[in-house]
Amino acid sequence: MNEVQDKWMIEFLENSSFRLEESTRMIKISLAAVKEENVWKKPNESSNSIGNQILHICGNMTQYIIASLGNLDDFRKRDEEFSTTAGYSKKELILKLEDTVDKAKSVLKNCNSEQLLKKRVVQGFNLSGIGIVMHAVEHYSYHTGQVAFWTKLMVNKDLGFYNGRDLNIKNKQ
Repeated sequence: MNEVQDKWMIEFLENSSFRLEESTRMIKISLAAVKEENVWKKPNESSNSIGNQILHICGNMTQYIIASLGNLDDFRKRDEEFSTTAGYSKKELILKLEDTVDKAKSVLKNCNSEQLLKKRVVQGFNLSGIGIVMHAVEHYSYHTGQVAFWTKLMVNKDLGFYNGRDLNIKNKQ
């Protein structure tokens, strides 16, 4: 691999890990705002609780990054991520999420170009390693938004994800 390819791959993997960390940070802020008794509350029958969302995020990230890119067996039980209605406290959910993200970041840190270009079938989809990483990061971000939205509906307050940061600063070249 040449130097430019190596830098590109490192940049991609580092930014992917950063996005995983950002979603984790936002979920932790959201979960801190919710009362313990509301972690498993559903907005309606066709939606999921915050607890279900976190279990689903962990299951997806484990299947896509940890098992697939990490060359481990896939033991995911997807239906249980949605059928669970209790059993984890806020603290336990955060620990499970942090552990899953740490394992995923470790796999990403150890990826090479062959792993990122190799095609695999994950959850029935034929994806390259790059496609797997993109899916997992996007999927996590999508559900982070759902958790934040449901939290805001319950607590009726801004979650302050970017407190202390001026988001009106213009781009610089």
